[in-house]
Amino acid sequence: MSAAFEAAAVTRTYRLEGVEVPAVRGIDLRIEEGEFVSIVGPSGSGKSTLMHLLGCLDRPTGGTLRIGGKDVAKLSPNELAELRNSTIGFVFQSFHLLGRTSARDNVALPLVYRGMGRAERRRRATVALETVGLAHRLGHRPGQLSGGEQQRVAIARALVGDPRVVLADEPTGNLDTRTGHEVMDLLTRLNEAQGVAVVLVTHDSEVAERARRQIRIRDGLIESDSAA
Repeated sequence: MSAAFEAAAVTRTYRLEGVEVPAVRGIDLRIEEGEFVSIVGPSGSGKSTLMHLLGCLDRPTGGTLRIGGKDVAKLSPNELAELRNSTIGFVFQSFHLLGRTSARDNVALPLVYRGMGRAERRRRATVALETVGLAHRLGHRPGQLSGGEQQRVAIARALVGDPRVVLADEPTGNLDTRTGHEVMDLLTRLNEAQGVAVVLVTHDSEVAERARRQIRIRDGLIESDSAA
């Protein structure tokens, strides 16, 4: 099995009003393709910073980070964006859907940046929505959908480009308990049936335990890793 992510002594330090603030302080981590991993920790632990690094939304201050075997430090901004678009699907706590746009067109949006034609974008978006059980909601706008349905649209959008990994940042945070369980069931099925790696960031230990591997972060360092 090959690695989706490899981090060696990765650090990320921010400079705020002249003061250096270390958010990630030297992380060594390897996540294989097809794994289901949770990254859990309290607020301020560095877990969201680590998620941004893994998602190519930020670059390390130090150390080496490889995504799909590619060293992100050696990539241009355009190459980094291309890697992000072709390799990673994102699911966020707040859904980040366009309010005036149908579910199908929301899902198809990442394919626009690949230069894909409209007909093929819509076909793929339809298939992705069918995969998450929303074939009957193609033309509905976010305001016409429940919170759980909106998160399913967001998951379909993450899947539409056939990513190697889905990064989910607090995907149940804005949902009630029952709907949160349904979303976690869906992510589990997608991981098992399609082999898509899922990396889930959460502060909720119950949600974290749904993953086969749990990594606990504290003060910018890995405190424990159930794979160790």
